[in-house]
Amino acid sequence: MKHAYTQLIATLRHWDYEYYVLDNPSVSDSHYDAAFRELLAIEAAHPDWVTPDSPSQRVGAEPISEFNKIEHRVKMLSLANAFSLEETYQFFEKAAKDLDIATDTLPIFSEPKLDGLAISIHYDNGLFSYAATRGDGQTGEDVSHNIKTIKSVPLQLATDNPPATLEVRGEVFMPKAAFAKLNSMAVETNGKTFVNPRNAAAGTIRQMDPKIAAGRDLRFIPYGIGDYQGDAEFMAHSQILDYLARLGFRKNAPCDSFLGSFAEFTRNYALMEQVRERLPMEIDGIVYKIDTLALQNTLGFIARSPKWAVARKFPAQLALTQLLEVDFQVGRTGVLTPVARLEPVFVGGVTVSNATLHNMDEIERLGLCIGDSVEIQRAGDVIPKISKVANIGAQRTAIIMPSVCPVCGAAVERTVGQAAYRCTGGLSCAAQGAERIRHYASRKCMNIINLGTKLIEVLYSKGILHTIADIYTLKASDIADLDGQGEKSAQNVLDSIKATKNTQLGTFIAALGIHEIGEESAKAIAKQFKNYPALISATYEDLLQVPDIGPVMAKNIVDFFADAKNQAIVQAIIDAGVNWPDVAADPAQAQPLAGQTWVITGTLSMPRDQAKAALEGLGAKVSGSVSKKTTAVLAGAEAGSKLAKAQELGVKVVAEEEFKKLLANYTSAELL
Repeated sequence: MKHAYTQLIATLRHWDYEYYVLDNPSVSDSHYDAAFRELLAIEAAHPDWVTPDSPSQRVGAEPISEFNKIEHRVKMLSLANAFSLEETYQFFEKAAKDLDIATDTLPIFSEPKLDGLAISIHYDNGLFSYAATRGDGQTGEDVSHNIKTIKSVPLQLATDNPPATLEVRGEVFMPKAAFAKLNSMAVETNGKTFVNPRNAAAGTIRQMDPKIAAGRDLRFIPYGIGDYQGDAEFMAHSQILDYLARLGFRKNAPCDSFLGSFAEFTRNYALMEQVRERLPMEIDGIVYKIDTLALQNTLGFIARSPKWAVARKFPAQLALTQLLEVDFQVGRTGVLTPVARLEPVFVGGVTVSNATLHNMDEIERLGLCIGDSVEIQRAGDVIPKISKVANIGAQRTAIIMPSVCPVCGAAVERTVGQAAYRCTGGLSCAAQGAERIRHYASRKCMNIINLGTKLIEVLYSKGILHTIADIYTLKASDIADLDGQGEKSAQNVLDSIKATKNTQLGTFIAALGIHEIGEESAKAIAKQFKNYPALISATYEDLLQVPDIGPVMAKNIVDFFADAKNQAIVQAIIDAGVNWPDVAADPAQAQPLAGQTWVITGTLSMPRDQAKAALEGLGAKVSGSVSKKTTAVLAGAEAGSKLAKAQELGVKVVAEEEFKKLLANYTSAELL
């Protein structure tokens, strides 16, 4: 009986592969449904037989209450964009120059750029483990419950020799036919319709209940791999895609192709533009990659994208409408941005009623006035913008920058030599409040992990949070009484806040959100002045002595700390117990871990970014993966594959208590 059950699973899995991957079903829907009902009957009688890779488990999960965060083992980067053939040429001409080879010899692989949602799917020893969104590239959200419902995602890899670890990266999308059906059903039931398939796919993946995702016919096509530990060896990107196809994933065929040479761009692009409308899914461009992995590795990456791949976007779609009004929005750093309010018009798959105008220089360049007829441009996910004035309005009104902030009434100033106008209200400006709090609590700043954007917005809208200092006066009742929260959630938030009170001076400076002062410049400032009193008393000339701090940044810092309201808010934070050690005066003594490489894994009592900053402050390099060159692994609770890898390679493992001792005695590296 159990053998028949195992065979039935294999049969259903094969039929899913034929239907959802090959688009070539060999049995009727009724035949498939009968076999699936038989599977459910057997599992009901023998629940102990059910395995995680059974087809029944695609919709077997209960609704989740929240999305957990997952840190990517290998960063998920985005692609650089090219909007013309010339820009595409320039991108690869630079790559060829960096490689010191002839441009026309570059081996290029072409893939349609699916208009969907980037997803990372992890397999351990061939079995589906978890799936996560891209997020910010470093940390995504666990969406395993919904990804498991996609039948083009194998729950078990189709191989007898699975890799120990495989991270498959690809695009989740909704076919055009499924999108039309979803919206048609929504209209019939007076439900919410989606503006395009990409929004529908993204909205579906964000559902808490996997049964919703299971009913929406999402698909998945891989475009590469991230973390990998297995026996297969790859020389080219195209080999990776062939390997994934053998494991049971769908290929982008017949649309993906090896061009062979750089000269094939024009023909390939023209062909894809012709067939675009006939494809069963939406695409918004073509991705061109250098196929040879050795060349990819030589080129490497810039901050957020590879230097060996570019997305050639299709031309923007245009429409005409009328400019009705211009509002001025105040951002986190106080910059006033003009936003056009338009007569609604359908363009690029969505109805557009607003468009950014960037700044007053752009308005002047366009010669734009309220009442004009304008041309709206939208390309893919690019924010709609006004590309030109089509017809001058009969009754025109000039667009004028307000002299005072429309929210707090503080004076609006324009920095000499810059296009931006800025509210001078600082931390006390209500329009900047929620964004400043979000920035302060974000992962790259104070890393208050349970104080997320949505909760901040609710607390701010209810008047519970006004400034960043109010974070430290939050009470459990402020949170527990909110919809969707409770006593446990409230306590988690308060615990997160408490855990971040011990920080670093550079981290705190960056968290204040001073205009143009980011993580690296904040670290440089902390290193120069070493303590907070010295910083707030620093003059403009003192600040110019800091490496990479120019006149504008120096003025921004002086102006920030000269504001009495800003000083009061910072002092309130310090009075609440937020503290940091003075930066060590002797750099030579403060670098005992110079030349060492550390890896952090598991859950620590301190924020991970704080541990990373501490290690970097001692001279260590912090890596995301374990290798023979790793000096030590800092392992917290529930450490997983990185800990196992360290033990396998004989790399030293340091528990958090031992790590804290190291920090307390950082002038000596004898613990290592």
